Amino acid sequence: MNALHARIEGIGFWTGGLPSWAQARAYARDGAPASEDAPRRPAPDLLAPNERRRAPETVAVALEVALAACREAGREPAALPSIFASGHGDFAITDYMSATLADDPRALSPTRFHNSVHNAAAGYWTIGSGCTRAATAISAGPASFAEGLLEALAQLATGSEAVLLVGYDAAAVGAMAELTPSRGLLGGALVLSRAEGRGTALRARLDDGEAAPADGPLARRLPDNAMSPMLPLFDALAIGGAREVALPTAPGRVLRVEVGHG
Repeated sequence: MNALHARIEGIGFWTGGLPSWAQARAYARDGAPASEDAPRRPAPDLLAPNERRRAPETVAVALEVALAACREAGREPAALPSIFASGHGDFAITDYMSATLADDPRALSPTRFHNSVHNAAAGYWTIGSGCTRAATAISAGPASFAEGLLEALAQLATGSEAVLLVGYDAAAVGAMAELTPSRGLLGGALVLSRAEGRGTALRARLDDGEAAPADGPLARRLPDNAMSPMLPLFDALAIGGAREVALPTAPGRVLRVEVGHG
């Protein structure tokens, strides 16, 4: 396929000990220590205090990084179409739902039920930001972020001025932890646009091959979250300069992403 182009106008990032892109970048580029007293989970300003407490941590981290990326880009959240990519949605709620339906279906919590859908984070985002633009939820296992990035680039190529991409996943629990291991809480977001001269250049194309083992500082810090396949790109952006990474899309296929090449 021909290469797809974009500019990265804004970046959001959150994981344990690195609760902002500025801290993650300093950790990856300069070896700055992680924050030992950082909060256990984000508290996104987009939600009212009661909603903030009730929202699952997957929603909290997705909204936190999405809002941070929009702010850095100087873009109004309500004006952007969005893509929310998660390999598995909310592991804890899936485990709770499965166990409750098996043991005592009448005890199922309505709140947890409505948070069990895969597009829960996208729903909270559009309601909280007042956004009526298209919102897409993508799930493709280890390829989720790469497929989300490909969707974002396709939207730009077909007319969107700018688009928000969010990747997030949480720790696996219960039976899911045996089937699909995942550790920690991780979220990353990019505001991508077609505007020339703004932000960092990005170019991507599908290719044959396999993604090499990730060895950047962020990838080494959290190697086994379900969204960790996105971390080589964030390492490249943090370290700076012209770099290329390969993100897995399917067996034998990768999305080759170049950043900082003009």
